Amino acid sequence: MLSQIQVTGNKDTRSGFGDGILEAAKKNPQIVALTADLAGSLKLNGFMAAFPERFYQCGIAEANMMGIAAGLTIGGKIPYTTTFANFSTGRVYDQIRQSIAYSGKNVKICASHAGLTLGEDGATHQILEDIGLMKMLPGMTVIVPADYNQTKAATMAIADFEGPVYLRFGRPVWPIFTREDDFVIGKAQLMSTGSDISIFACGHMVWKAIEAGRILEEKGISVEVINIHTIKPLDTEAVLASLKKTGCAVTAEEHNIIGGLGDSIAQVAARHLPVPIEYVGTNDTFGESGKPLELLKKYGLEASDIVAAAEKAIARK
Repeated sequence: MLSQIQVTGNKDTRSGFGDGILEAAKKNPQIVALTADLAGSLKLNGFMAAFPERFYQCGIAEANMMGIAAGLTIGGKIPYTTTFANFSTGRVYDQIRQSIAYSGKNVKICASHAGLTLGEDGATHQILEDIGLMKMLPGMTVIVPADYNQTKAATMAIADFEGPVYLRFGRPVWPIFTREDDFVIGKAQLMSTGSDISIFACGHMVWKAIEAGRILEEKGISVEVINIHTIKPLDTEAVLASLKKTGCAVTAEEHNIIGGLGDSIAQVAARHLPVPIEYVGTNDTFGESGKPLELLKKYGLEASDIVAAAEKAIARK
């Protein structure tokens, strides 16, 4: 039952990254951190204090940072690059494609301030296309954790994972509702079991999906909420197992519905088990400046929007 999921606190997911990289670095001396003039925003102060010789300030030169990171892997280092999601992907796509993905370099691209919830910095700093950009790169693993605990766990897990990784997280304080020990790369997390509708969500939208699921349960609808924290490789076994039970789905993401989580779920369904699917996400648009929660409401990323989409999907069965 979704009502049994307890909130244990509230904290931003970027702090989960900051705490995670510090803990991982204590265990693995090969981990180094690079930033493009955003050490404070990426919560690297603890890492910098503990390991100043393993920290590289690259300045506002993101493309150069990616090249340096690729080079560091040749000497056996495990570089974590850090900046906003927009500058981690859109600004440096060529460098990631050519210098990191093409040669399978063991670089961890860690991207904060993703999606609309970057807020007041507006459309030029928000990015709603990054999941699509990254998941299309051959060999790139794409992870979008749901809360502080899961971001910390993911940050530590990717240190032991060989190959390029895109780790996406955010700025706002958000409910903490997962356990640190309940994270496996590539393995979906079942938040509740149900038989009427599957809700697949990632990032901040997992909590919105839980809120929506509670509303639907009050209406007598049996809801299965699945946290797809790893967009690629997608846990197709978990997706299909859920769709076989429910026969319809909603996807929820803080990202454009074109090219994101929803398209990944729909592709699996189209190939193996066609069912009605509704999308909750931004609809082929850029963002704008505003308060994070107000932006989620304006662009249709509220729990009520997931509820409406679920009812529509169920009606199409």
